[in-house]
Amino acid sequence: MTMKIESPAFTQDDLDKFFDEQLDRERLHLARRLEEASARLAAIAPRITAHEGGEQWSDHEVLAHIAVLSKFYGVMVHKITSGQMTEVDLLDATKLRDVAGEQTAALPTADIIRSIATDHSRTVKLLRELDATALRRTARLPTGEEVTAEFLVRYPLINHLEQHVEQLEQALR
Repeated sequence: MTMKIESPAFTQDDLDKFFDEQLDRERLHLARRLEEASARLAAIAPRITAHEGGEQWSDHEVLAHIAVLSKFYGVMVHKITSGQMTEVDLLDATKLRDVAGEQTAALPTADIIRSIATDHSRTVKLLRELDATALRRTARLPTGEEVTAEFLVRYPLINHLEQHVEQLEQALR
């Protein structure tokens, strides 16, 4: 039996469509990962108590950090994918994040969890509605490099979230 060879008829348009299909599959996978991490967080949240952590962040402070990063990167991904943001300074934003985290940590755990769930739902909805072109949109960093919306949703949002959910799960065993 001989396998049909498709490459002689393959065009650049075919290749572009193939990559779009792959990015669309990945986009939906990212949405599922965000939903799963959010569900894991919601499951352990009732065991988180509000207190300061001293030298290390307390579980409540980690939760506040999750709330801030979820809002920040969710909004940033929305703005980049919609073309509203073409430049971003992640270092300055990180410094502002710490102030927002301190304010968020003053809130009751239940309020923080509600905020996180709302932000995650909004980002999941966005991921499910985007197309590959939107997810490939970029914002320029002060260094001149460009970062894609897909990179931001994958690493600073979802991977970072999963890392902190694992941290909380281990701490609350």
